[in-house]
Amino acid sequence: MDYRTAGVDVVAGRAFVERIRASVEATHRPEVVGGLGGFGGLTRLPAGMRRPLLVAGTDGVGTKLELAQAHQRHHNVGIDLVAMCVNDVITSGAEPLLFLDYVATGKLSPQAMAEVVGGIADGCRQSGCSLLGGETAEMPGFYGPGRYDLAGFCVAVVDEDALIDGSSVTPGDAIVAIASSGVHSNGFSLVRRILEANAIDATSTLPGSGVPLIEALLEPTRLYAALVKSLLGAGLELKAMAHITGGGLPENLPRCLPSGTRAAVDAGSWERPPLFQWLQQAGDVPEADLWNTFNLGVGFCLIVPEAERARALELCRQAGHQAWQLGTVEPRPEGSPALVGLPL
Repeated sequence: MDYRTAGVDVVAGRAFVERIRASVEATHRPEVVGGLGGFGGLTRLPAGMRRPLLVAGTDGVGTKLELAQAHQRHHNVGIDLVAMCVNDVITSGAEPLLFLDYVATGKLSPQAMAEVVGGIADGCRQSGCSLLGGETAEMPGFYGPGRYDLAGFCVAVVDEDALIDGSSVTPGDAIVAIASSGVHSNGFSLVRRILEANAIDATSTLPGSGVPLIEALLEPTRLYAALVKSLLGAGLELKAMAHITGGGLPENLPRCLPSGTRAAVDAGSWERPPLFQWLQQAGDVPEADLWNTFNLGVGFCLIVPEAERARALELCRQAGHQAWQLGTVEPRPEGSPALVGLPL
């Protein structure tokens, strides 16, 4: 017996590392010390910060991987992995500094894994952070052939004086919504049940659009790091931010509000994208479940002073993002919910 016949090919693993080296090192910021291949990645902190704070986050892609692997769409879930981590840490006003990935698979497929890492590198480049390193583990007998799982880890940095923590939010502030690119990476256990119940395959299209349903569902999670950096660079007063992930608006928007305040949302301020309309109809999904599972077209939220609302909207649109006023911050009466205005 040897390791290869047991299902692990270390030679192929080394060749894979060399294959992805160029795409990984192309993401490196000036602060990175050394290259790929050490036992740990090294990076300096950016210069010029008085009291730098490190902000860390970790996440995965969930069962969206099942759909991506079934249809051989590996690049996009690499972007998803970065987005799910980066979009969280930037809510504190931090700049993404480094990213690490962990890929576990039953048997290494160099082409599929190269596409995944290529997507991760793409997401890092779009977010301005270094893909500092990672780990690829072959685990035969634990994962089936062709199956893999992903985990990501992001570290960002912010000067303590510039930290955004929601503490300055007051009643009257405006809540600005930034559009999502689709379902992002949440709710796919429900999505897959709907697909199965309706016998959806690669030839099925979204009614009225001609867009393949599978392609629409596998659209990668939108990255908001460049937008937030541009808003801060323009001097916009950002009081709080929220990444709308699992649990939708009801769970995520209140997370950035201080005690004694609540979000009053206008559910009619935007038109629900057709993909979510199809999911509701095809799955006969109750309205409350929709709001508590999906982003329904809202991927990210900003809270700004009312006097800055128009400027915030214009800056978002100039950066290529669809944006609108989602609602307003209100005083929260004792015993009332942290979010009102949704048909729950």
